[in-house]
Amino acid sequence: QVQLVESGGGLVQAGGSLRLSCVASLNIATTDSMGWYRQAPGKQRDLVAALTAGGLTNYADSVKGRFTISRDNAKNTVYLQLNSLKPEDTAVYYCNARNSVPTYNYWGQGTQVTVSS
Repeated sequence: QVQLVESGGGLVQAGGSLRLSCVASLNIATTDSMGWYRQAPGKQRDLVAALTAGGLTNYADSVKGRFTISRDNAKNTVYLQLNSLKPEDTAVYYCNARNSVPTYNYWGQGTQVTVSS
């Protein structure tokens, strides 16, 4: 059974930084897209950042210039560096692994990020 295990969330003041990690039990190097999503209370789950197997990145407009997605293939780990955090970044952050052939779409259990003003 595939597992995506997130860590690194916590409580931080506005302007602070966190680094989220997602350790995967699958081969992230050959996965079409590894991504981070977030969901705030009462809101839908939205894409924050994604990284393709070819190294292309995609960021939500609200986090461009502040967040950075990266990966360590040897550790099968995807990271999300969160800088200049704002209270509106408060949410549960989920790791996602998505592939077309074979088809799969896996989610982690989420890690809470809370930014105080």
